[in-house]
Amino acid sequence: MHSDDMSSSGAKQYYWCLLHHRVETEENACAAVDRLGPYGSAGEAERALDRVRERNETWDAEDARWSGDEA
Repeated sequence: MHSDDMSSSGAKQYYWCLLHHRVETEENACAAVDRLGPYGSAGEAERALDRVRERNETWDAEDARWSGDEA
C-alpha cells in the first residue's frame, strides 16, 4: 500500500485534470494518468499548464546550449 505524506497529514490536495481542463480534489480526481499534481492550492493547480510550459522552455533552451544550437 502506498502512503502519501501530504495526504496523511490532512492537507487538502488539488490536481489539474488534463481531460476536463479543471481543478479536481482527491474526492473527485480522475485517474492519475490524466492529471497533474498534487498541488497545495486550487490556484497552483490552475497554473499547472503554465508551469509545464515554462519548464519545457527552460529545458529546451538548456538542450540548445548543450548541443551548441543556441540562437
